Amino acid sequence: MMMAYRFVRLIETHSEGLAKALRKKIENCPKLADYGNVPADELTDRVYEVYRHLGEWLLGKTETDIEKRYLEIGKKRAQQGVPSSQVTWTICLVKENLWDYLKLESVIERPAEIFGELEMLELLDQFFDRAIFYAAVGHEQARVAMAQEAVR
Repeated sequence: MMMAYRFVRLIETHSEGLAKALRKKIENCPKLADYGNVPADELTDRVYEVYRHLGEWLLGKTETDIEKRYLEIGKKRAQQGVPSSQVTWTICLVKENLWDYLKLESVIERPAEIFGELEMLELLDQFFDRAIFYAAVGHEQARVAMAQEAVR
């Protein structure tokens, strides 16, 4: 658990730089053309929030907390005209950005540290899997609501 905590602290400490790096990846990714509809500062702030409070998201928040947050994000992106596939890909990039950073920064000195890293990876996978699911649900709900509103 100590190794996982060390990784979380490392990410939280460098959250601003990680968020800015991700923003550049999103801006330069041809798969995410519709993210031009999302104000850049809004995107950076959301990603920074996840990175800066990663320990809370992984260890202190419940699935209900993740559901609430990512339903909101999915809904907002639908309202901004961002397709669900691009929302999903962006969450994947948030995770990939973390892996890239951890690969550069991690030095495993003892075999026991591998277990800490595996534990961290499992927690991150669970978090991002739930984030993707709830963002998709929020997006779907918003699309239905917008279609119903258009009929009226």
